[in-house]
Order: sequence, then structure tokens, then C-alpha cells
Amino acid sequence: MMIAIGNDHTGYELKMEIIKYLEEKGIEYKDYGCGKLDSSDYPQYAKDVGRAIQNKECNLGILICGTGIGISIAANKMKGIRAALCHDCFSAEATRQHNDANVLALGARVVGPGLAVKIVDTFLNAEFSGQERHSRRIQMIEE
Repeated sequence: MMIAIGNDHTGYELKMEIIKYLEEKGIEYKDYGCGKLDSSDYPQYAKDVGRAIQNKECNLGILICGTGIGISIAANKMKGIRAALCHDCFSAEATRQHNDANVLALGARVVGPGLAVKIVDTFLNAEFSGQERHSRRIQMIEE
């Protein structure tokens, strides 16, 4: 599994905590930035991560900005991207099982690093249920 991870300047420190977790678990990732704390524009990082998933360079994505809202909105504008903003483990699991979400969005100003790592772990370990009703709804979204 290859994870695409991207962030704006407010998400940099949380991204580094998540990368530490990924490395400890032996999970491969590609870092699409931002690599500094200087002000940056989150839509660019959403696009970079989204393209990596569209092009099948990566299986799943993680995006981080201050609230997670803006970066998830930007990602969801892209064909085939189903980004879910999650600030709890239940939502992270449910969005993979029911929505086959392929991008997790987090708010660095909303969740601390300990909870964020648990949310990431839950998201990465949950799988789409494949139930007909969920597949039908995803198809409706894609249309």
C-alpha cells in the first residue's frame, strides 16, 4: 500500500507525526508537501495528492490543513476522489466501510497528534464493505 500525504503550512507538524507513525509501521508513502511552515495554499496539495490517486501512483491519501475543511473541499472537486474529513475513529472507519473514501482529511488545529495517529490507523485498516447499497450510493455520487 502506498499512501500520498500532503499538507499546507498549518498541517506540517501533524504531518511529521503521521509520517513517523507510517515509518514505524513500515507503510510506504509519498510526501507531496508542504515541507515548511511558511504560508502556502492548501488547494495545490489537495490536487497533488488527488492526482497521485487518480494516476494510481498511490492507493490512499491523507490531507492536512488547519481545520481539514478547505483541503477536503478542494480534493472532492477531483473526479474519483472521495475525501472524508474525520476527527474521530468511528467516522474514519465508517467512511471506508460505507463510502469507500480514498482520502482522509484532518484538521491540525482540531485534533492532537495522538488522536490523529489513531484516526489514521483506523482509516488505513478499515476496508470497503462492498455491500450493494453502499456501492449503489457511491455510483450515484460518481455520476
